[in-house]
Amino acid sequence: MTSPSVDTAVDPLPYSAYDSETCSIARTLALIGDRWTLLILRDLSNGVRRFDDLVTHLGIARNVLSRRLAALADGGLVTRTAYRVDGARERQEYRLTHAGRDLVPILLAVMAWGDRHLSAQDGPPAVPRHAGCGERVRISVTCEAGHDLGDRPRLRVEPGPGSRLREQR
Repeated sequence: MTSPSVDTAVDPLPYSAYDSETCSIARTLALIGDRWTLLILRDLSNGVRRFDDLVTHLGIARNVLSRRLAALADGGLVTRTAYRVDGARERQEYRLTHAGRDLVPILLAVMAWGDRHLSAQDGPPAVPRHAGCGERVRISVTCEAGHDLGDRPRLRVEPGPGSRLREQR
């Protein structure tokens, strides 16, 4: 079922009238929405790429890491590249794809939220900085016209071309 042709500025349907499973947040969370997956993405974005290094750094069980990496590869977020250390068998290294790198601002937003609301008295455990100038990185919400929406953005969510009305039960 597709959304009807409705002028939402004049006669808006409530947000709850639309199917939440078509939501981009729901679809994204189906792929990356567990603790281990986000931590794997964090480590990959920070240069920890080899399976054994990920196991050691994360403290994750090998079978759990294998499943999460396979799901990330199947979802197009990481690629596998073979490497071999002299005298050892071939192993895999994992790198973020373009789609995986697109998640870095989300990881930074989660990090910033944790720093604001969950940090210990002595401050955040890591500080992201711009490699070009050394200044701290901050996450901001802007509209396409370039307006910074600030800490308490006022948003209006409108149905997009992929929205569907919820089926009545």
